[in-house]
Amino acid sequence: MFYGKVVGGLIGLLVAGVIGLILGVAIGHAFDRGLITTLKFGSPENIERIKTSFFETTFLLSGYVAKADGRVSELEIRHTEQIFEQMNLSAAQRSRAIALFHRGAAAGFELEPVLSAYLETCGHQRQLQQALLMFLVALAMADQQLDPAEQAALERIAVRMGFGVARLEQLLRMARAQEHFHSRDGYAAQPGTSLEDAYAALGVAQGVSDRELKQAYRRRMSENHPDKLIARGVPEDMIKLATERSQEIQAAYEMIRKTRPQMR
Repeated sequence: MFYGKVVGGLIGLLVAGVIGLILGVAIGHAFDRGLITTLKFGSPENIERIKTSFFETTFLLSGYVAKADGRVSELEIRHTEQIFEQMNLSAAQRSRAIALFHRGAAAGFELEPVLSAYLETCGHQRQLQQALLMFLVALAMADQQLDPAEQAALERIAVRMGFGVARLEQLLRMARAQEHFHSRDGYAAQPGTSLEDAYAALGVAQGVSDRELKQAYRRRMSENHPDKLIARGVPEDMIKLATERSQEIQAAYEMIRKTRPQMR
């Protein structure tokens, strides 16, 4: 791949002569390297590796977080089983997921090597890392409370993946609020849901402008867009969970929109 060097060199030569040529070639070389990396990352073979790594890491870390407080609760087990059902896992995939969960929950499980291997395979894709983190947040909150040990485990994972503790706190607030817009009957504000919950579900303050609200809504929907997640390596079987989250976000947005005259 040499197109970047050629174009950069020509532009540099025209603008600043020989010195510009040298600088242009150097910049073009960096561009070529970046392009090669991008193309390689998006290859079908690499996407399959990412899917495998995402699946394995998700269930390893699910076990790790669930056991962080010393025991795996019945609600956490039930939530994990619900994930299996939503994913329509085959018998072999289900057995694999259970085995990974137990490995993550076992004494002596080492977090750092697992995260390092995952990041090496998947790269530092923010949307991909956030999707994984939200799976773990949902599991940790399955029993309607977050033990300090579970939160500490999530913080270690979040920081290692490039998120700060403040961002994790925001994701936790959003996840708690989004639960108010989901029931067995569908996606709508549940009894007792406040307007404050709706804003929290979108990750914004109540005082935001209409424009800022729309931007936040579109950002949240983009973060959970099935096609984008699949293209980045989230296994198709796990997309339904993100789709459900987007429907909760949609319900929260509609609740807010009805209170804003200019947006009705």
